[in-house]
Amino acid sequence: MKKSSNRLALSFRASLLCMLLATMGLVSWPALGQEARVKPALMLAKVYAPGVVLKDYWVSEKYDGVRGFWDGEKLWTRGGEAVVAPAWFTADWPKTPMDGELWAGRGQFSKAVSTVRQQIPSSATDAAWRDMRFMVFDLPAQPGFFTDRIQPLNALVAQINQPWVVAVVQYRLADHAALQFQLKKTMKLGGEGLMLHRGDSLYKGLRNDDLLKVKTHEDAEARVIAHIPGKGKYTGQLGALLVEIPTTDGKPGLRFKLGTGFSDSQRTAPPAVGSQVTYRFRGLNDSGVPRFASFIRVRED
Repeated sequence: MKKSSNRLALSFRASLLCMLLATMGLVSWPALGQEARVKPALMLAKVYAPGVVLKDYWVSEKYDGVRGFWDGEKLWTRGGEAVVAPAWFTADWPKTPMDGELWAGRGQFSKAVSTVRQQIPSSATDAAWRDMRFMVFDLPAQPGFFTDRIQPLNALVAQINQPWVVAVVQYRLADHAALQFQLKKTMKLGGEGLMLHRGDSLYKGLRNDDLLKVKTHEDAEARVIAHIPGKGKYTGQLGALLVEIPTTDGKPGLRFKLGTGFSDSQRTAPPAVGSQVTYRFRGLNDSGVPRFASFIRVRED
């Protein structure tokens, strides 16, 4: 794990060096763009399904914000973009890598995104960051299983001693019924869902069953292929998006229309062709098309 962490830190430092050289005119900006988007190798979740042995997992709230990775020197998004947070926000943070969520509160996803996306510091952005929290849920470079990493994580956050750096609470649930009860309770309070983290798992920068998300619906990403004009009350506006589900082999994926879930402003200025969008759905029909698919948001990272 230490070697993986060191490689990741070195790649980020190389990106920063490239940025400095670009400002001196020693490398081109296209080269900078290619180097600056180094995606951190983060642990990604699969979707929970009944039958999982819950005694093997820790449970926590799923925070609806922007994934944040502290590499020991700088804060990054899941997509490899540098987060321009005020200096006070990360002041005195340790050299220890931390994985978490940049969160503005329940139901405040848009606020979190707009705050994190700001690249020019100002009094307004500084004020917005006062409402942000870094919800830390793992230590990627910490050896041992997840169960063993919880106590060092809590100790590290306590050592940081800043109210905007919060250790995510982990707890156990006995069975599927208890999980569903907790899920409904969390959703009623405005939460997005729950996360399950296998206790005996090492930190791996990939998507696997060691990390599961529990929600009242499934969600996924797709790429916008085209805008389909609206009819009736939507004449002159967006009627639906033609989207394509990504494939792992690079071949064209399944395409379908995404026509619900848009606000009036989004129908007037729809997500750009080529952008990635997140949608929710309830299972698949026989042809593989998501059932009751509804647009949620443009994927920002």
